[in-house]
Amino acid sequence: MTTTTYGLLSTYPPTQCGLATFTAALRTHLGGPGARSEDFGVVRVVDQLESGSPPEVVHDLLKGSPSSRRRAAAELNEFDVAIVQHEYGIFGGPDGDEVLALLAELTVPSIVVLHTVLVNPTDRQKEILEAVVRAADAVVTMTRTAYRRLRDYEVDMTKASVIPHGAHVPSPAIAARPDAARPTILTWGLLGPGKGIEWAIEAIGMLGHLDPAPRYLVVGKTHPKVLERHGESYRDSLRDQAERLGVSEQVEFNAAYLSLDALESIVRDADVVLLPYDSPDQVTSGVLIEAVAAGKPVISSRFPHAVEMLGDGVGLLVPHRNPQAIAAALEQVLTQPDLKSTMAARSALLSPLLGWPAVAGQYRALAEQVVALRVTAVA
Repeated sequence: MTTTTYGLLSTYPPTQCGLATFTAALRTHLGGPGARSEDFGVVRVVDQLESGSPPEVVHDLLKGSPSSRRRAAAELNEFDVAIVQHEYGIFGGPDGDEVLALLAELTVPSIVVLHTVLVNPTDRQKEILEAVVRAADAVVTMTRTAYRRLRDYEVDMTKASVIPHGAHVPSPAIAARPDAARPTILTWGLLGPGKGIEWAIEAIGMLGHLDPAPRYLVVGKTHPKVLERHGESYRDSLRDQAERLGVSEQVEFNAAYLSLDALESIVRDADVVLLPYDSPDQVTSGVLIEAVAAGKPVISSRFPHAVEMLGDGVGLLVPHRNPQAIAAALEQVLTQPDLKSTMAARSALLSPLLGWPAVAGQYRALAEQVVALRVTAVA
Protein backbone atom coordinates (compact mmCIF):
# COMPACT_ATOMS: atom_id res chain seq x y z
CA MET A 1 0.00 0.00 0.00
CA THR A 2 1.31 3.43 -0.95
CA THR A 3 1.77 5.75 2.02
CA THR A 4 0.34 9.26 1.75
CA THR A 5 2.89 11.97 2.53
CA TYR A 6 1.96 15.14 4.39
CA GLY A 7 3.21 18.71 4.41
CA LEU A 8 1.95 20.67 7.41
CA LEU A 9 1.78 24.46 7.59
CA SER A 10 1.38 26.00 11.03
CA THR A 11 3.15 27.43 14.01
CA TYR A 12 5.13 24.61 15.59
CA PRO A 13 7.23 23.85 18.69
CA PRO A 14 9.27 25.29 20.23
CA THR A 15 6.67 28.04 19.61
CA GLN A 16 4.26 27.83 22.52
CA CYS A 17 0.68 28.18 21.34
CA GLY A 18 -2.36 26.01 20.79
CA LEU A 19 -1.85 25.64 17.02
CA ALA A 20 1.75 24.55 17.51
CA THR A 21 0.75 21.91 20.06
CA PHE A 22 -2.11 20.76 17.82
CA THR A 23 0.12 20.37 14.76
CA ALA A 24 2.83 18.50 16.65
CA ALA A 25 0.27 16.02 17.98
CA LEU A 26 -1.38 15.63 14.57
CA ARG A 27 1.97 14.92 12.94
CA THR A 28 2.83 12.33 15.58
CA HIS A 29 -0.38 10.38 15.06
CA LEU A 30 -0.93 10.81 11.30
CA GLY A 31 1.53 8.11 10.38
CA GLY A 32 -0.16 4.82 9.69
CA PRO A 33 1.55 1.44 9.55
CA GLY A 34 4.82 1.69 7.65
CA ALA A 35 5.01 5.51 7.85
CA ARG A 36 8.51 7.00 7.74
CA SER A 37 9.83 10.27 9.10
CA GLU A 38 10.39 11.52 5.56
CA ASP A 39 6.65 11.15 4.90
CA PHE A 40 6.10 14.33 6.92
CA GLY A 41 7.44 17.83 6.64
CA VAL A 42 6.52 20.93 8.61
CA VAL A 43 6.60 24.49 7.30
CA ARG A 44 6.68 26.51 10.51
CA VAL A 45 5.20 30.03 10.56
CA VAL A 46 7.51 32.42 12.46
CA ASP A 47 7.68 36.12 13.27
CA GLN A 48 11.47 36.03 12.96
CA LEU A 49 13.99 33.42 11.88
CA GLU A 50 15.17 31.14 14.66
CA SER A 51 17.95 28.60 15.01
CA GLY A 52 17.62 25.03 16.18
CA SER A 53 14.54 23.88 14.29
CA PRO A 54 13.29 20.33 14.92
CA PRO A 55 14.41 17.93 12.14
CA GLU A 56 10.91 17.62 10.71
CA VAL A 57 10.77 21.38 9.99
CA VAL A 58 11.66 21.77 6.31
CA HIS A 59 11.26 25.55 6.17
CA ASP A 60 10.49 28.53 8.39
CA LEU A 61 7.88 30.75 6.75
CA LEU A 62 8.87 34.30 7.67
CA LYS A 63 5.93 36.68 7.73
CA GLY A 64 6.19 39.48 5.20
CA SER A 65 8.75 37.72 3.00
CA PRO A 66 7.58 36.82 -0.53
CA SER A 67 10.70 34.71 -1.14
CA SER A 68 10.09 32.76 2.06
CA ARG A 69 6.46 32.26 1.04
CA ARG A 70 7.47 30.88 -2.37
CA ARG A 71 9.94 28.51 -0.73
CA ALA A 72 7.22 27.41 1.71
CA ALA A 73 4.86 26.57 -1.17
CA ALA A 74 7.63 24.70 -2.99
CA GLU A 75 8.37 22.61 0.10
CA LEU A 76 4.71 21.77 0.64
CA ASN A 77 4.38 20.80 -3.01
CA GLU A 78 6.90 18.00 -2.41
CA PHE A 79 4.26 16.07 -0.47
CA ASP A 80 1.01 14.41 -1.55
CA VAL A 81 -1.22 16.73 0.46
CA ALA A 82 -0.82 19.96 2.45
CA ILE A 83 -2.61 20.39 5.78
CA VAL A 84 -2.86 24.08 6.68
CA GLN A 85 -3.86 25.39 10.10
CA HIS A 86 -5.77 28.65 9.68
CA GLU A 87 -6.03 31.35 12.31
CA TYR A 88 -6.14 35.02 11.31
CA GLY A 89 -3.38 35.98 13.71
CA ILE A 90 -0.61 33.58 12.68
CA PHE A 91 0.00 34.66 9.08
CA GLY A 92 1.46 37.94 7.88
CA GLY A 93 -0.49 40.85 6.41
CA PRO A 94 -3.75 42.44 7.57
CA ASP A 95 -5.87 39.68 9.12
CA GLY A 96 -3.31 37.16 7.93
CA ASP A 97 -4.07 37.68 4.24
CA GLU A 98 -0.59 36.47 3.19
CA VAL A 99 -1.90 32.92 3.45
CA LEU A 100 -3.94 33.49 0.27
CA ALA A 101 -0.86 33.94 -1.93
CA LEU A 102 0.66 30.79 -0.49
CA LEU A 103 -2.47 28.73 -1.06
CA ALA A 104 -2.56 30.00 -4.66
CA GLU A 105 0.97 28.63 -5.21
CA LEU A 106 0.14 25.11 -4.03
CA THR A 107 -0.06 22.49 -6.74
CA VAL A 108 -0.95 19.62 -4.39
CA PRO A 109 -4.36 19.13 -2.74
CA SER A 110 -4.86 21.08 0.47
CA ILE A 111 -6.88 20.61 3.64
CA VAL A 112 -7.39 23.78 5.68
CA VAL A 113 -8.28 23.43 9.35
CA LEU A 114 -10.35 26.42 10.48
CA HIS A 115 -9.54 27.21 14.10
CA THR A 116 -11.73 30.32 14.10
CA VAL A 117 -15.05 30.95 12.35
CA LEU A 118 -16.25 34.36 13.48
CA VAL A 119 -19.91 35.22 14.03
CA ASN A 120 -19.37 38.90 13.20
CA PRO A 121 -16.31 39.11 10.97
CA THR A 122 -15.20 42.36 9.40
CA ASP A 123 -15.76 42.54 5.66
CA ARG A 124 -12.06 41.79 5.13
CA GLN A 125 -12.06 38.82 7.49
CA LYS A 126 -15.09 37.40 5.71
CA GLU A 127 -13.45 37.87 2.30
CA ILE A 128 -10.28 36.14 3.48
CA LEU A 129 -12.06 33.12 4.92
CA GLU A 130 -14.18 32.74 1.80
CA ALA A 131 -11.05 32.92 -0.35
CA VAL A 132 -9.31 30.34 1.87
CA VAL A 133 -12.22 27.92 1.39
CA ARG A 134 -12.24 28.52 -2.38
CA ALA A 135 -8.54 27.71 -2.58
CA ALA A 136 -8.74 24.57 -0.45
CA ASP A 137 -9.76 21.12 -1.59
CA ALA A 138 -11.33 20.47 1.81
CA VAL A 139 -11.86 22.42 5.02
CA VAL A 140 -12.27 21.13 8.56
CA THR A 141 -14.09 22.66 11.49
CA MET A 142 -13.65 21.11 14.91
CA THR A 143 -17.19 21.62 16.18
CA ARG A 144 -20.70 21.49 14.77
CA THR A 145 -21.11 25.09 15.93
CA ALA A 146 -18.25 26.26 13.70
CA TYR A 147 -19.68 24.21 10.81
CA ARG A 148 -23.06 25.95 11.20
CA ARG A 149 -21.38 29.35 11.34
CA LEU A 150 -19.56 28.59 8.10
CA ARG A 151 -22.92 28.38 6.34
CA ASP A 152 -23.27 32.15 6.82
CA TYR A 153 -20.26 32.66 4.55
CA GLU A 154 -20.39 32.36 0.76
CA VAL A 155 -18.56 29.05 0.55
CA ASP A 156 -19.00 25.61 -0.96
CA MET A 157 -20.17 23.59 2.04
CA THR A 158 -19.53 20.30 0.23
CA LYS A 159 -15.86 20.94 1.03
CA ALA A 160 -16.52 21.14 4.78
CA SER A 161 -16.47 18.40 7.39
CA VAL A 162 -16.27 18.21 11.19
CA ILE A 163 -13.32 16.48 12.85
CA PRO A 164 -12.95 17.06 16.60
CA HIS A 165 -9.86 18.57 18.16
CA GLY A 166 -7.67 15.66 19.25
CA ALA A 167 -6.72 14.93 22.83
CA HIS A 168 -4.07 13.00 24.66
CA VAL A 169 -5.84 10.14 26.42
CA PRO A 170 -4.15 9.37 29.74
CA SER A 171 -2.80 5.88 30.18
CA PRO A 172 -5.32 3.61 31.95
CA ALA A 173 -2.34 1.98 33.64
CA ILE A 174 -1.89 5.10 35.77
CA ALA A 175 -4.40 4.93 38.61
CA ALA A 176 -6.16 8.06 39.74
CA ARG A 177 -5.07 9.28 43.14
CA PRO A 178 -7.13 8.35 46.17
CA ASP A 179 -9.42 11.17 47.23
CA ALA A 180 -7.26 13.61 49.14
CA ALA A 181 -8.52 15.65 52.03
CA ARG A 182 -8.23 18.93 50.13
CA PRO A 183 -9.99 19.03 46.74
CA THR A 184 -8.20 20.58 43.76
CA ILE A 185 -9.83 22.80 41.13
CA LEU A 186 -7.71 23.14 37.99
CA THR A 187 -7.49 25.64 35.15
CA TRP A 188 -4.65 25.26 32.67
CA GLY A 189 -3.45 26.74 29.39
CA LEU A 190 -1.59 29.84 28.24
CA LEU A 191 -2.56 32.74 30.48
CA GLY A 192 -3.85 36.14 29.43
CA PRO A 193 -6.85 38.49 29.65
CA GLY A 194 -10.02 36.75 28.52
CA LYS A 195 -9.28 33.52 30.39
CA GLY A 196 -11.68 34.64 33.13
CA ILE A 197 -9.43 33.62 36.01
CA GLU A 198 -10.55 36.68 37.98
CA TRP A 199 -14.13 35.34 38.12
CA ALA A 200 -12.85 31.99 39.35
CA ILE A 201 -10.78 33.60 42.10
CA GLU A 202 -13.81 35.61 43.20
CA ALA A 203 -15.79 32.36 43.30
CA ILE A 204 -13.11 30.72 45.46
CA GLY A 205 -13.64 33.56 47.93
CA MET A 206 -17.28 32.46 48.24
CA LEU A 207 -16.39 28.90 49.24
CA GLY A 208 -14.82 29.68 52.60
CA HIS A 209 -17.52 27.66 54.38
CA LEU A 210 -16.32 24.41 52.80
CA ASP A 211 -14.15 22.25 54.99
CA PRO A 212 -11.52 21.65 53.84
CA ALA A 213 -11.21 24.75 51.67
CA PRO A 214 -10.50 23.80 48.04
CA ARG A 215 -7.23 24.59 46.32
CA TYR A 216 -7.40 26.44 42.97
CA LEU A 217 -4.45 25.62 40.74
CA VAL A 218 -3.79 27.82 37.69
CA VAL A 219 -1.22 26.19 35.43
CA GLY A 220 0.41 27.75 32.39
CA LYS A 221 2.83 30.37 31.15
CA THR A 222 1.62 33.78 30.08
CA HIS A 223 0.85 33.75 26.36
CA PRO A 224 3.99 34.91 24.48
CA LYS A 225 2.09 37.68 22.66
CA VAL A 226 0.62 38.94 25.94
CA LEU A 227 4.01 38.74 27.64
CA GLU A 228 5.61 40.75 24.84
CA ARG A 229 3.04 43.55 25.04
CA HIS A 230 2.00 43.63 28.69
CA GLY A 231 4.49 41.55 30.64
CA GLU A 232 3.03 39.73 33.65
CA SER A 233 0.47 42.43 34.47
CA TYR A 234 -2.49 40.03 34.20
CA ARG A 235 -0.93 37.38 36.44
CA ASP A 236 0.14 40.08 38.92
CA SER A 237 -3.41 41.46 39.02
CA LEU A 238 -4.72 37.97 39.80
CA ARG A 239 -2.25 37.56 42.67
CA ASP A 240 -3.31 40.97 44.02
CA GLN A 241 -6.97 39.98 43.76
CA ALA A 242 -6.40 36.72 45.67
CA GLU A 243 -4.58 38.70 48.36
CA ARG A 244 -7.42 41.23 48.68
CA LEU A 245 -10.01 38.45 48.97
CA GLY A 246 -7.99 36.56 51.56
CA VAL A 247 -7.60 33.44 49.41
CA SER A 248 -3.95 33.77 48.39
CA GLU A 249 -3.13 30.53 50.23
CA GLN A 250 -5.82 28.69 48.24
CA VAL A 251 -4.85 30.04 44.81
CA GLU A 252 -1.62 28.67 43.36
CA PHE A 253 0.08 29.60 40.09
CA ASN A 254 2.39 27.30 38.17
CA ALA A 255 3.91 29.33 35.34
CA ALA A 256 5.73 26.44 33.67
CA TYR A 257 5.11 25.16 30.13
CA LEU A 258 4.79 21.54 31.19
CA SER A 259 5.78 18.32 29.48
CA LEU A 260 2.95 15.98 28.54
CA ASP A 261 3.78 13.64 31.42
CA ALA A 262 3.88 16.43 33.99
CA LEU A 263 0.57 17.88 32.77
CA GLU A 264 -1.02 14.43 32.76
CA SER A 265 -0.08 14.01 36.40
CA ILE A 266 -1.58 17.39 37.36
CA VAL A 267 -4.82 16.76 35.43
CA ARG A 268 -5.11 13.28 36.92
CA ASP A 269 -4.92 14.69 40.45
CA ALA A 270 -7.58 17.38 39.87
CA ASP A 271 -11.11 16.92 41.21
CA VAL A 272 -12.67 19.30 38.71
CA VAL A 273 -11.50 21.32 35.70
CA LEU A 274 -12.77 24.90 35.51
CA LEU A 275 -12.93 26.91 32.27
CA PRO A 276 -14.23 30.39 33.15
CA TYR A 277 -13.43 31.92 29.73
CA ASP A 278 -14.87 35.34 28.88
CA SER A 279 -15.49 34.87 25.16
CA PRO A 280 -19.06 33.97 24.17
CA ASP A 281 -17.86 33.05 20.67
CA GLN A 282 -15.09 30.48 21.21
CA VAL A 283 -15.80 27.47 19.00
CA THR A 284 -12.69 25.42 19.78
CA SER A 285 -10.92 24.72 23.07
CA GLY A 286 -8.10 22.21 23.22
CA VAL A 287 -8.14 22.37 27.03
CA LEU A 288 -11.83 21.43 27.08
CA ILE A 289 -11.18 18.41 24.86
CA GLU A 290 -8.20 17.32 26.96
CA ALA A 291 -10.23 17.60 30.17
CA VAL A 292 -13.11 15.54 28.83
CA ALA A 293 -10.73 12.96 27.35
CA ALA A 294 -9.09 12.66 30.77
CA GLY A 295 -12.47 11.75 32.25
CA LYS A 296 -12.65 14.83 34.46
CA PRO A 297 -15.76 16.69 35.65
CA VAL A 298 -15.77 20.06 33.89
CA ILE A 299 -17.39 23.36 34.83
CA SER A 300 -17.32 25.94 32.04
CA SER A 301 -18.74 29.24 30.94
CA ARG A 302 -21.24 28.89 28.12
CA PHE A 303 -18.98 29.34 25.11
CA PRO A 304 -20.15 27.38 22.04
CA HIS A 305 -17.69 24.49 22.22
CA ALA A 306 -18.54 23.92 25.87
CA VAL A 307 -22.28 24.01 25.20
CA GLU A 308 -21.77 21.42 22.47
CA MET A 309 -19.42 19.18 24.46
CA LEU A 310 -20.82 19.26 27.97
CA GLY A 311 -24.38 18.12 27.33
CA ASP A 312 -25.74 14.81 28.62
CA GLY A 313 -24.27 15.30 32.06
CA VAL A 314 -20.61 15.54 31.00
CA GLY A 315 -20.22 18.92 32.70
CA LEU A 316 -21.91 21.97 34.16
CA LEU A 317 -22.37 25.24 32.27
CA VAL A 318 -22.41 28.64 33.96
CA PRO A 319 -23.03 32.19 32.65
CA HIS A 320 -20.04 34.25 31.61
CA ARG A 321 -18.38 36.50 34.19
CA ASN A 322 -20.59 35.17 36.98
CA PRO A 323 -18.60 34.21 40.08
CA GLN A 324 -21.75 33.38 42.04
CA ALA A 325 -22.75 30.75 39.48
CA ILE A 326 -19.19 29.39 39.36
CA ALA A 327 -19.13 29.07 43.15
CA ALA A 328 -22.49 27.29 43.19
CA ALA A 329 -21.39 24.82 40.49
CA LEU A 330 -18.10 24.14 42.26
CA GLU A 331 -19.88 23.50 45.52
CA GLN A 332 -22.23 21.05 43.77
CA VAL A 333 -19.38 18.99 42.33
CA LEU A 334 -17.17 19.12 45.42
CA THR A 335 -19.90 18.19 47.89
CA GLN A 336 -21.88 15.65 45.85
CA PRO A 337 -19.71 12.58 45.22
CA ASP A 338 -22.37 10.89 43.09
CA LEU A 339 -22.60 13.90 40.76
CA LYS A 340 -18.83 14.06 40.44
CA SER A 341 -18.63 10.34 39.65
CA THR A 342 -21.43 10.51 37.09
CA MET A 343 -19.83 13.46 35.28
CA ALA A 344 -16.44 11.71 35.21
CA ALA A 345 -17.96 8.48 33.90
CA ARG A 346 -19.78 10.27 31.09
CA SER A 347 -16.61 12.13 30.14
CA ALA A 348 -14.73 8.82 30.03
CA LEU A 349 -17.25 7.41 27.55
CA LEU A 350 -16.30 10.13 25.06
CA SER A 351 -12.56 9.68 25.54
CA PRO A 352 -11.91 7.07 22.79
CA LEU A 353 -13.63 9.28 20.19
CA LEU A 354 -11.55 12.31 21.12
CA GLY A 355 -8.14 10.66 21.35
CA TRP A 356 -5.50 11.62 18.79
CA PRO A 357 -5.35 8.13 17.20
CA ALA A 358 -9.05 8.31 16.27
CA VAL A 359 -8.85 11.95 15.16
CA ALA A 360 -5.72 11.40 13.07
CA GLY A 361 -7.47 8.46 11.40
CA GLN A 362 -10.18 10.84 10.19
CA TYR A 363 -7.52 13.18 8.77
CA ARG A 364 -5.85 10.26 6.98
CA ALA A 365 -9.17 9.27 5.41
CA LEU A 366 -9.87 12.86 4.32
CA ALA A 367 -6.36 13.20 2.86
CA GLU A 368 -6.75 10.02 0.85
CA GLN A 369 -10.10 11.30 -0.40
CA VAL A 370 -8.80 14.68 -1.63
CA VAL A 371 -5.77 13.07 -3.26
CA ALA A 372 -7.99 10.57 -5.06
CA LEU A 373 -10.38 13.29 -6.20
CA ARG A 374 -7.51 15.39 -7.55
CA VAL A 375 -6.16 12.38 -9.48
CA THR A 376 -9.62 11.70 -10.92
CA ALA A 377 -10.06 15.35 -11.92
CA VAL A 378 -6.67 15.40 -13.70
CA ALA A 379 -7.44 12.17 -15.49
